[in-house]
Amino acid sequence: MTFNAFTVLGLSSVLLLSACASKTTQPDQYSGFLADYSQLQPTVSASGSPVMRWVAPDLDLNRYSSVMVVRPVLYPAPVPTAQVSQKTLDEITGYLQQAMQRELSGRMRVVAQADQDTLVLRSAISAVSLSPEGLKVYEVVPIALLAAAASTAAGTRDLDTEIFVELEAIDGRTSKPVARVVRKGHGLNLENDSTQLKLADLKPALDQWAKDARAFKP
Repeated sequence: MTFNAFTVLGLSSVLLLSACASKTTQPDQYSGFLADYSQLQPTVSASGSPVMRWVAPDLDLNRYSSVMVVRPVLYPAPVPTAQVSQKTLDEITGYLQQAMQRELSGRMRVVAQADQDTLVLRSAISAVSLSPEGLKVYEVVPIALLAAAASTAAGTRDLDTEIFVELEAIDGRTSKPVARVVRKGHGLNLENDSTQLKLADLKPALDQWAKDARAFKP
């Protein structure tokens, strides 16, 4: 590749990241699940979605022969609503774990207990946001505010669904973090503020997260 080609590619990346900045989780939306957010930098996932990410400089995925996917938690603890039930929230965490295990099994051995050669993935669903389509209404953290944005006279307007995740990869030998990712995903639109959120509405986002985890490169 020529110098000019490298230059164009670099400039394109800068422009892409600038455009994606508003689509990433913002610092005031971090939940506190991760111990450190200070080194997160904007980048894009394998599928091209904007994310905030930190990777340890010495991370070598070849040193891991197995992966353990801890069941995601809801953090902070949610207060279910008529529109978003505890059953749906539990289904979301269970499905995300299964999707991650399914995708990562094509890359390394999935185990239930960590060993020295295991990469441990722990994650939290930090918020679910329902907001009137086309409106710039935003209330997301804590997760208890699940439908707060939708309560502002949404009427029959479609509701955008967003879900936020914070993920940390830990070295099974040292118990030290080797990567952190904070991102959000978009689900299907709900018909109105009387429509209950279902797992199926967020499956597209959860499946994409799992596929990106499989394709992850330092």
